[in-house]
Amino acid sequence: MNFLNPGSLLARDPVEALAAGSDEAVLAVITGVEGPSYRPVGAAMAIFPGGERAGTLSSGCVESDIAIHAAEVLRRGRPATIRYGRGSPFLDIQLPCGGGLDILLVPRPDRNLMAQVAARRAARQPCRLEIDGRSGAMRLEGTPGETGWTGETFGIRFDPPLRFLVFGKGPEACTFAALVQSAGYPNLLMSPDPETLDLGRGAGCATQQLLSRGLPAGVAADPRTAAVLFFHDHDWEPEILRDLLETPAFYIGAQGSRRARDARMLQLEAMGVAAAARTRLHGPVGLIPSARDAGTLAVSVLAEILAEARPEKPVRE
Repeated sequence: MNFLNPGSLLARDPVEALAAGSDEAVLAVITGVEGPSYRPVGAAMAIFPGGERAGTLSSGCVESDIAIHAAEVLRRGRPATIRYGRGSPFLDIQLPCGGGLDILLVPRPDRNLMAQVAARRAARQPCRLEIDGRSGAMRLEGTPGETGWTGETFGIRFDPPLRFLVFGKGPEACTFAALVQSAGYPNLLMSPDPETLDLGRGAGCATQQLLSRGLPAGVAADPRTAAVLFFHDHDWEPEILRDLLETPAFYIGAQGSRRARDARMLQLEAMGVAAAARTRLHGPVGLIPSARDAGTLAVSVLAEILAEARPEKPVRE
């Protein structure tokens, strides 16, 4: 079996690729990071016969060499750990970031378990895949802990992808929905305006018409959901915001000036929304103050949401 051909770097998710691919595959997982790193602990890559790969573990520095080791691991039938960068025996392979990577290679990962992980993520249910570092045996934990080592077992926590609920009318709502769609995030654009919905569908977004004020029945928000309102007519906002603030969405925000924010807060207070809930509401939204065009506002709001979703600071030297 030829693992040395660079093949194609698949855009597919490695878990989904392993679930649907050949049994003769290898799962590569970053189990340790020293110093700066392009990818975090728990990042995974799948390597298949013929050189095809799904996912990446670096900026392209080590993937070809990992494929060589993957072929050997598959031949031996047992896992192996390799080290790149600081402290590595492979002096001819350098990591531009200057850090160190420990990578666990697991031959013939259980395709059934990979399919279960993919199904849990599709159902927006977090889970933890546990791998015995000596035997490669795997099991799935429905009550997920964090990614990392527990004795000889390495666990990878899988969370649902970030999801965006976009409410509004006009270019701001359309542009933001199109941006998150182009970035690959699940999203739903909701509007009372047919033209806004048509533009969203043209960008590939899922859409739903708002027929009444409030969060539509059947639309749920979980802890990995961000909801943003882009209304110039702020009369649509109070009932939607009231309903959203009863959900565990990690980010809830609304377009508008500070004056609009203050009026919004007074309306929510009059509706009986508790002070603790009102403090969850972001506004004015975005990292760039007073953004005046739809494109700048969309990027500004997305950056703010991603910063909220990943509060941890990157590793720096």
